[in-house]
Amino acid sequence: MSQDTAHDGTVVPEHGLKRVMGRKLLLLFIVGDILGTGVYALTGQVAGEVGGAAWAPFLIAFAVATLTAFSYLELVTKYPHAAGAALYTHKAFGIHFVTFIIAFMVMCSGITSASTASNAFAGFLNDGFGLGLEAGGPGLLLIALGFMTLVAIINFRGVGESVKANVVLTIVELSGLLLIIFVGLWAVTQGRADFSRVVVFESADDKSVFLAVTAATTLAFFAMVGFEDSVNMAEECRDPVKDFPRVMLTGLSITGLIYVLVAITAVALVPVGDLTDESKGSALTQVVAAGAPNLPFDTIFPFIGMFAVANSALINMLMASRLLYGLANQGVLPRAFGKVHRTRHTPWVSIIVTTLIAFGLILYVVPASGTESGSNAISLLGGTTSLLLLVVFAVVNVALLVLRRQPVQHEHFRTKSWVALLGAITCAYLAGPWARSADQQEQYAIAGGLLAVGVVLSFLTWIYNRAVRHRPTEFEHIEDLDEDKPGAGFPKR
Repeated sequence: MSQDTAHDGTVVPEHGLKRVMGRKLLLLFIVGDILGTGVYALTGQVAGEVGGAAWAPFLIAFAVATLTAFSYLELVTKYPHAAGAALYTHKAFGIHFVTFIIAFMVMCSGITSASTASNAFAGFLNDGFGLGLEAGGPGLLLIALGFMTLVAIINFRGVGESVKANVVLTIVELSGLLLIIFVGLWAVTQGRADFSRVVVFESADDKSVFLAVTAATTLAFFAMVGFEDSVNMAEECRDPVKDFPRVMLTGLSITGLIYVLVAITAVALVPVGDLTDESKGSALTQVVAAGAPNLPFDTIFPFIGMFAVANSALINMLMASRLLYGLANQGVLPRAFGKVHRTRHTPWVSIIVTTLIAFGLILYVVPASGTESGSNAISLLGGTTSLLLLVVFAVVNVALLVLRRQPVQHEHFRTKSWVALLGAITCAYLAGPWARSADQQEQYAIAGGLLAVGVVLSFLTWIYNRAVRHRPTEFEHIEDLDEDKPGAGFPKR
């Protein structure tokens, strides 16, 4: 890749991205990308699956994510482009339909994640302002839809990834979780914590320990995703080959430790039955109120939670719309999705389409969350995000093993083959129906419906390209697929 030098001495690749990211900023980006909606919105649901042993699924999810992170480390240092999983899949297998499915899965995971964040935002706003809105009622539904509309407006106006902004957002997100941990320490000194509960296993459906923990892990895995997005910063790092391995593993370790401590604190301060009761407020809000009842932290915390999930929603919708835009520009989806607004220079059609899909998910999950039969609806979208990414991660691990036959000339990180193999096996196992409870099986219907939309659009594009444009339907420049995702610049067209 050809490079130039800017007036300040910064190395600038041919397409104009400056290599300004050092280790500290990269660490903050990774930590900030992982922290957020997962632990804020789903701690109660994880506890509902396994009882007081809620820390165990987070720990296992951390281990599985770390295995896949090693594969990403080799691939991102071997191919330091911004296209991520789609690029690795295409280089390994060269099958356009497989590349498309992987790219579309990543896009859908962003939409389901943002929809989960919208539901969580509505809950935090309800708690923060004491609105007293009924769970699953029209009030929370309107808030969630209004929030997603606001995200779309900001997206349309042209919000790119900003390193300085990410530092601020990460500090806010981190402060909320550290607050939980400090409240736990304070509660210990006041005799309010019961740590005997953290070793008590309880399953609502009387499942075996193995099946219950596995089902909870597929849900907790949602809290660990985000590290894979850091590959989009590869072309903006000063030395990705040296910096990425150390920084990514450090970031994963920090977030994994925080999640385990938060889960332990939650079950030690609040009975599991209360954590899973939506009528008593969000799980972590209950934790703060129980641990420090005489302090105003329970008033402040919902606003921190709103800030954290809002950041997650915006990042994921930016990613989803830019990836849909990229697929259109590659000629594998209708070209209309690649239209850019004249003045805002943002992919407005893709923003509208991804927002409408998110609306559909919100219209389903929020009302369902207020019914007894649909009480697990909040976890459905988080679980669907995990399902989609677990499949992607399994493919990425296999792609690494295949790409071992294609050496490159420059130095890069190398992971052990058994690590990639174990990562592929564990991700594939956690993506299977045997790793989910009966209530979680609906994740496949949601994921299948989203993918069906992509397959139909791709088929229509294939017909149009063949009948009208007389050209094959295939990826043109796979390295540029995600060039407009957050952290990789803004629309070049």
